[in-house]
Amino acid sequence: MNPPLGPLFEKKRAWLAFLPSFVWVSLTWVAFAVDQTGVLGGSLLQWGIMPRELSGLKGILFSPFIHSSLSHVWSNTLPLLILTWFLFYFYSKIAFRAFLYMWLMSGLLTWGIGRGVYHVGASGLVFALLFFLFFSGLLRKYIPLVAVSLVVAFIYGSTIWSIFPFTEWIDSTISWEGHLSGAISGFLLAIIYRDQGPQKPLPFWEEEAVDADNEIVANMDADANGDTDIDSLIGDKRPTDDDAPLLEEPRQR
Repeated sequence: MNPPLGPLFEKKRAWLAFLPSFVWVSLTWVAFAVDQTGVLGGSLLQWGIMPRELSGLKGILFSPFIHSSLSHVWSNTLPLLILTWFLFYFYSKIAFRAFLYMWLMSGLLTWGIGRGVYHVGASGLVFALLFFLFFSGLLRKYIPLVAVSLVVAFIYGSTIWSIFPFTEWIDSTISWEGHLSGAISGFLLAIIYRDQGPQKPLPFWEEEAVDADNEIVANMDADANGDTDIDSLIGDKRPTDDDAPLLEEPRQR
């Protein structure tokens, strides 16, 4: 059993996990400021995703940083900060890969199913994070991660309705296709990575059984490689003086 980690280590780990989240959101706000000032000579919206157009593929990379209004970028800021932080804190070993695939998959799906207008914003990535965190905890059946799933569902569960097409009738400016693409991406990646990253620990009796099995396998490998210690098999027993053969001397006549 590993010794418990100290509070100083956990605090450092929490800050390190928050760093990618902070950097991403900072870049998003920088992009918004650049767009609003017009220093590039035009709107950044043209760098969004234009579905089924080759020129629109570049939006897969750039659209999460581009937002159409202050309320748009603000509505994505807090979810990005929290959900990205959760990802890098609770799933640190797979966080970078999972985040990259969420980014690319959600954008590619939006490019494939979206309406013929520019799709911008980080909402697709937010939904990918949301669904990944929720289903990853449930699939692992590990109570701390299930608790994370429930917290995520409690905070952002009400937004799930915006992944359905009827959202377009309520507000045509919302990219329900981007939300749905993110949700699908997060769900699929939760399944793909279910056996990687943090896992539910085995009961102590199962751990002992696994250790015993590993020892047996190691001994079998040693036998196969000719590395077996003969002394260990015979109990390291060497002949002593008491074990020496008795020699009968010839009798004097």
